[in-house]
Amino acid sequence: MKKEIHIFFTALMFFTRIPCPKWVDHNPKNLHHSSKYFPLVGIIVGSIGAIVFYGASFIFSVEISILLSIFSTIYVTGAFHEDGFADVCDGFGGGWSKEKILLIMKDSRLGTYGTIGLIVILSIKFAALRETEVFYIPLVIISGHALSRFIATTLIFTHPYVRDIENSKTKPAAKSISIPSLLVSGIFGIAPLFCFKNSMMFLTIIPMYLSKMFLAAKFKKWIDGQTGDCAGAVQQLSEIIFYLTSIALWKYI
Repeated sequence: MKKEIHIFFTALMFFTRIPCPKWVDHNPKNLHHSSKYFPLVGIIVGSIGAIVFYGASFIFSVEISILLSIFSTIYVTGAFHEDGFADVCDGFGGGWSKEKILLIMKDSRLGTYGTIGLIVILSIKFAALRETEVFYIPLVIISGHALSRFIATTLIFTHPYVRDIENSKTKPAAKSISIPSLLVSGIFGIAPLFCFKNSMMFLTIIPMYLSKMFLAAKFKKWIDGQTGDCAGAVQQLSEIIFYLTSIALWKYI
């Protein structure tokens, strides 16, 4: 149990700015095993966003409350996944070979493709949450963050890591995940869906996984696998797919 707690705090330390106990160190072995707790970290991050939205809604409009919620989740993660998404946009938008794509993705500078990608994805995220019934917004935020991180771990499971951590930017990444760890990740990722009255919400997993397969096919074609940035891109895309699918389910089912 103590070891698992250490591994969980390793995930929390690497992927958020939330203070962790001093005895948690930057152990690569613990990071390797921390993938199973990514969705649990998502629940924590999403809960922070949900609390900010709920609290802000007593003072501000729904629109401002959503923006503050999005900002809070970006702040608490240090824009970790957004940065990965932007790097993928730049790399695959401007690179025409495996070497060039990986080189661009290593560059800390933000390019045109990354800028446009972030504007589009954050705009869709805001618009989708605005169309969501206000009562459900906090739960949708928590579920989106948790389930999208589970979808990202499936990419780590199905596709090999193609870059050594020593040669990447300072951003850490889990290189693989075992079947038992994937199952644990799935439990944490899917758990928030049980809070919805409508069991049809479980259908959101299908388009989310299809979006992962779409990106994974491109990753396989161009770089023969995945990197931490690729997992971040999957998390961001599947998160907005969750929001959009939720709206469609409530409207037509």
